[in-house]
Amino acid sequence: MIKLTKRQDEILEIVKKNGPITGKEIAEMLSVSRAALRPDLAILTMSGNLDARPRVGYFFNEKYAVKQQAERYLNQKVADFKAHPIVVEKSTSVYDAIVQLFLEDVGTLYAVDLEGHLAGVVSRKDLLRAAIGNKNLQELPVSVIMTRMPNIITIFPEETLFEAAKRMINYHVDSLPVVKEVDKQSNTYLLVGRITKTTITRAYLEIMEEKTN
Repeated sequence: MIKLTKRQDEILEIVKKNGPITGKEIAEMLSVSRAALRPDLAILTMSGNLDARPRVGYFFNEKYAVKQQAERYLNQKVADFKAHPIVVEKSTSVYDAIVQLFLEDVGTLYAVDLEGHLAGVVSRKDLLRAAIGNKNLQELPVSVIMTRMPNIITIFPEETLFEAAKRMINYHVDSLPVVKEVDKQSNTYLLVGRITKTTITRAYLEIMEEKTN
């Protein structure tokens, strides 16, 4: 996005409040000549911030403003939005994992080893499959049913919400473990958080709340 000058920001505010408005009227409100204003109006029009119509004047481009807001939020880092991961040890029984899933009201549990490294991911579907027809849930460890590396879809704290959203859609998952790399060759990652579809939805809600306030 183009970095606007102070005067260009002032022009945008004037057009937001008074548009459609002519270049002459904007110049008078800013106490500058129309000639001095032309380069600023040209930049704002070419960048998409403003639209202009002959004999009507300049008006604020609402669609461009929404796009700017969306870009600002979606380009924020995962680290700023990640939530605390709900974890179990990989030796935890399926029964205890089901209890924790309901107590925490989440759709995914992350299995870790003794060092806190990500060992696996356990979804509602995994637990449901294990529970059907199995009478020994207290003896069955989650390590038997969990998804393991390298099949776990992860995301790093420095990546963006946009990347997280794309990854969840492309891989049909509801959440991603946020990790820091310990040893890429052995697929060893430290679990530091989680990002969910709810996180992405919350970001969009903030966009809309900003727009309506």
